[in-house]
Amino acid sequence: MKILVLRFSSIGDIVLTTPVIRCLKKQLDAEIHFLTKKAFAGMLAANPYCDEVFTFEKELDTGLISRLKSEAYDLVVDLHHNLRTFRLKWVLGRPSRAFNKLNWEKWLLVNTGWNTLPKQHIVARYLATVAHLGVQDDGQGLDYFIPPDTTLPNECLPKTPFIAFAIGATHATKRMPEAKILELCKAIGQPLVLLGGKPEELIGQHIAEAAGPHVYNLCGQLSLHQSALVAQQAQRVITHDTGLMHIAAALRKPITSIWGSTVPEFGMYPFYPTGLDLNTSIEVSGLSCRPCSKIGHEKCPKGHFRCMKDQDIDFILKSLLP
Repeated sequence: MKILVLRFSSIGDIVLTTPVIRCLKKQLDAEIHFLTKKAFAGMLAANPYCDEVFTFEKELDTGLISRLKSEAYDLVVDLHHNLRTFRLKWVLGRPSRAFNKLNWEKWLLVNTGWNTLPKQHIVARYLATVAHLGVQDDGQGLDYFIPPDTTLPNECLPKTPFIAFAIGATHATKRMPEAKILELCKAIGQPLVLLGGKPEELIGQHIAEAAGPHVYNLCGQLSLHQSALVAQQAQRVITHDTGLMHIAAALRKPITSIWGSTVPEFGMYPFYPTGLDLNTSIEVSGLSCRPCSKIGHEKCPKGHFRCMKDQDIDFILKSLLP
């Protein structure tokens, strides 16, 4: 059986598809192909359950579509479920299944506060897409395979146990303001390694300089696999609702997840193997404006940004205790 899995973006969402890839491979002995954007292809490079990864830049070109058609897939599993994947499935003309995005239920929660979402992780909804094949959750959680040749720059990490802090997020309302991050970094009394991409490079530098010598800034200096390697070596990972949160869960790390404009009720909180829960979710309670978006905004719609500015530093610190 040959199966094509569709998920075009982004980091966290692709990590969340890995139980589907693994269960299809191991339970059906299927040949698994994956289609995603080129920027995310490296995440699956070392995944032993994925036989081939197809990529595209911005548009699905005719050459790629012809190649996919030639594969004559037995099934297309659509874990992105948008207009682009609908068109692709129509062109391929193969049997397909798509997961339920629950957009109406998310809209209700964001716009009315009425929560009709199932108390179910998105991984369970992904797996439900292939339940008709007899595929079941194997209880093994997420996968993230760091290529064995991944190394870190010399002397970039503390010589004593440390906490990793992924300070970024795609949208501004999903991350604490710089001043709040600095306040937390100053309050943490052990070595702390800041992780983030190029957008966080300058912020990380400012925070490390202001917080003191116990803070190591690696923002903008590492690849995604290198950041994962740092998270793997950390005692705990502090993170916003972002891709490194899911990578840390895949690595079975204890997590302190800090939530702003989005909420765990959307079903995208850290997902661990059955019987293991190492996450502490940190939220500001009593805000009727939360959640204000299912993905985040570039600024607070209300102007006060209390969901992040009011985060309790002492409460976060308690979550870091062994």
